[in-house]
Amino acid sequence: MLGILLAVIITLFVGRLVLREYKPQAVLMFGGIILMVLAVVFKLGGILPEDKSTGLVWFDIFEFMKNTFSKTSAGLGLTIMAVGGFAKYMSNIGASQALVKLTIKPLRKMNAPYVVLAVGYMIGQLLNVFIPSASGLGVLLMVTMYPILVSLGVSPLAATAMIGTTACLDLGPASGNANLAATTAGIDVSIYFVKYQLPVAIATILTISILHYFVQKRFDKKSGYDPNGVHNVEIAATIEDNEVPKIYAILPMVPLVLILIFSKLLVKSVKMHVVTAMLISLFISMIFEYIRHKDAKKVFASLQNYFDGMGTQFAKVVTLVVAGQTFAQGLKSIGAINTVIESSQSAGFGSNIMMIIMTAIIAVSAILMGSGNAPFFAFAALAPEVAAKLAIPAVLMLLPMQLAAGIARSVSPITGVIVAVAGISNVSPIEVVKRTAIPMAGALLVTVAANYILF
Repeated sequence: MLGILLAVIITLFVGRLVLREYKPQAVLMFGGIILMVLAVVFKLGGILPEDKSTGLVWFDIFEFMKNTFSKTSAGLGLTIMAVGGFAKYMSNIGASQALVKLTIKPLRKMNAPYVVLAVGYMIGQLLNVFIPSASGLGVLLMVTMYPILVSLGVSPLAATAMIGTTACLDLGPASGNANLAATTAGIDVSIYFVKYQLPVAIATILTISILHYFVQKRFDKKSGYDPNGVHNVEIAATIEDNEVPKIYAILPMVPLVLILIFSKLLVKSVKMHVVTAMLISLFISMIFEYIRHKDAKKVFASLQNYFDGMGTQFAKVVTLVVAGQTFAQGLKSIGAINTVIESSQSAGFGSNIMMIIMTAIIAVSAILMGSGNAPFFAFAALAPEVAAKLAIPAVLMLLPMQLAAGIARSVSPITGVIVAVAGISNVSPIEVVKRTAIPMAGALLVTVAANYILF
């Protein structure tokens, strides 16, 4: 019980610091180091196996961090950096904007504001498969979809709340969380996406869409907002500002197409890694750029945006993965996880209850930290161990945990995407999350239920 008590105290301390906007990487690393030190001091557990130890237990703490940096940077980290670089390049050449512009055109022909809002969520979530950055997609939709919704009669708060949740599921091979889940589960990311994510996501997306329709309509009516009094044609006209060729809309989809075609789902004889797909897609995009501009120097110079995007992902995301794994190792070393599992088993808790407990931990952490990555990166590494002791496939525990991280993030007023979209529409993040709370609560319940029913 001492391990549990120390783990709770340190976890609350870490959560408080993150809530006060301390850098999550530093806080998680610091928390993990403290937990490992306490584990050694109170003889609650070790840090590294004897055959991998430096010979001095205090050095083992930093040896673990070194090993994690090395392993992560060469594996999952490279994938995350390649995806981030490609997303930045797509935005820089206007391809992401072209995709959004093309996708939302049918919405303009509908004359039902809240139906458009509900459909808009589904389209936004689909776009998230190709544009994996929650904040990036949110800002992009605020420039494109938001003006249409407002001009049709939806309130700024309703439109902002819906757009703030369009990336709540972190779907597809381009998602860092999805890649981590697949890697941790020991399965191909395309299999994880098609066989596990999609079936659960379809039910969840429909739930969120329906709830957005009723919740936003109800909130607007309750606030006295008059849909018929708003027809701002000038705002909607901003959609036409993007002059990138329409064919550019296919470029963000190229990596996903390559990954799905050359996988165990279709062409089994050819292996296609996510990083390879990104590099091929980058090369294709540069050809498009050369045909468009006829300027090799400009096209070559634009490649720097890809490398800058990779560097940003290393600094912000890869370091967060390592920090999360350091914190998770601290929890393991101090014996907290084993105690929880053993206590749950002694209490008669089965795999379903443990899945709910792990998912709840992720959800609460995501709200407090304002991040879907931080809690999932912190606890994902524990899932295989918990699943093994419960005799279930690790993916069945990782799937609801991964989806819950993004869902709960959308209820946090300090998360990047909510702050970003609220800032653009000049509304309060607190008011925004009041409108996202019900759709996200419904999404969380359906996610857990669908995972149980389908698998």
